[in-house]
Amino acid sequence: MSVRHALLALLSEGPSFGLRLQQDFERRTGEVWPLNVGQVYTTLQRLERDGYIAADHDSGEGPQRSYVITTLGEQELGAWLRTPADADPPPRDELVIKVLVALAVPGVDVHEIIQVHRRMCVEAMQRYTRLKSLTTSDDVGLILPVDAELFRLEGVVRWLDAADARLRHHAEATRPVRTSDEPIDRAVAETVGEHR
Repeated sequence: MSVRHALLALLSEGPSFGLRLQQDFERRTGEVWPLNVGQVYTTLQRLERDGYIAADHDSGEGPQRSYVITTLGEQELGAWLRTPADADPPPRDELVIKVLVALAVPGVDVHEIIQVHRRMCVEAMQRYTRLKSLTTSDDVGLILPVDAELFRLEGVVRWLDAADARLRHHAEATRPVRTSDEPIDRAVAETVGEHR
């Protein structure tokens, strides 16, 4: 998520100051993504340095200092809005790495690891579903990010289920096949030998 572009979008509606921008950001995103006010001020300084915003000279100094978006900032915001989000998978997905690592760790049941993460995802989906049920249908500032998170979590659960099934199938396929004249194991062979 681009905080700088979210702040530019808020400033495109009119002049504002740091604390108000932080509150507007959280209200617009349904308070799903909390934003540290220090991050807002740091981002505002960078946006001003890069020429995307300017101080509103009528607002004074200090924390109540207002900012306005510049023409360059409007162009940057427009370009960002029209650029498709990066659909490439992240170079390192921590959950995928955990499952791959669990395969190699002696004494670790990879299926148990998968189920732990699956359970956490399902519990998170239940919390988001409850949150969604408490909102009105016109509260799109909350419903849209909640829907996005529900769909993301659903995708993770589907991947975990597929990974679990694939690993079980792989274990079955790679299990050594015993020929009819090969003893089941040494203990059974010895026991059978004793009774002959």
